[in-house]
Amino acid sequence: MTLSLQTDRLELRPLPPAVAAALPGDRSGAEVLLGATLPADWPQDDLLDVLPLQARSEGRAADCGIWVLIEQATQTVVGDAGFKGPPADGVVEIGYSVIPDRRRRGYASEAAGALVDWARSQDDVETVIAACDRENVASIRTLERLGFARSGMDGHEIRWRLA
Repeated sequence: MTLSLQTDRLELRPLPPAVAAALPGDRSGAEVLLGATLPADWPQDDLLDVLPLQARSEGRAADCGIWVLIEQATQTVVGDAGFKGPPADGVVEIGYSVIPDRRRRGYASEAAGALVDWARSQDDVETVIAACDRENVASIRTLERLGFARSGMDGHEIRWRLA
């Protein structure tokens, strides 16, 4: 059975390795494999470097990588979220992104909240961390809304922790 999380408006699924392998070149093939429409502005540039890693992943590694955010009403991918790898010493890092025309609708908070809950239900996760650019007000608000606390700075990024 395929892992899937449901929120009020979204379905979140780990990006299947075959779909990651098809992107960005074979968009129509990726849509068929995923069973969802891919808008022209997804995947965004920040995801392109990670797609080959997801394409080679399997099992737990795939679940701890890229997840797609599918808007239930339209069956369209509206962004991605996920983890920067499997937990290490009980810690997992979350990230998220929503395509420009679906921003400011609460999708990032909805998706990140569901993934945080899923991560915390895993036996090998004790702490969830995140990072965002210090100028990214929307992401700062999302992390604050989810209960993350600032844990430091790393260059231009604010580091966050949810124990």
